[in-house]
Amino acid sequence: MTKLFLSLHVLAAVLAIGPVTVAASMFPRALRQAHSAPGDIEALAGLRTLHRICRVYAGIGIAVPLFGFATAGTLGVLGSGWLITSIILTAAAAAVLGLLILPVQESALTAAQAPDPGPGVPPAARLAMLTGLFNLLWATVTVLMIVRPGSTTGA
Repeated sequence: MTKLFLSLHVLAAVLAIGPVTVAASMFPRALRQAHSAPGDIEALAGLRTLHRICRVYAGIGIAVPLFGFATAGTLGVLGSGWLITSIILTAAAAAVLGLLILPVQESALTAAQAPDPGPGVPPAARLAMLTGLFNLLWATVTVLMIVRPGSTTGA
């Protein structure tokens, strides 16, 4: 059962977190392009698509910690420091995505779709910073999952 849960956990991480990471990273550049060419239908379509990918895969991404808890339970490592740290960092990454990145993307998309978006500067720089933080949190979790300090497997 452990191998099944671990396989599902890794597959969920690759298939759910990967697209969010890529789409969220592409959004600031696409936002700058849409802002520099107001009314560009292709630029707006690209923004909508990237935001939709982030929203949908964020929802699917809930499977990652669910399968992670199942895996940790079967391995008997729920109290391990590296796992607790990973859980905290995963929660932080989810908060950054759900409470910061997605709402800023939504408001930027709404502003970009307005007939006259105005001369305001798009929040592309802020989104880029938040996405970088999100990516850094997931990279740290990935390293912790691979290295597992204190592991008895020697891996």
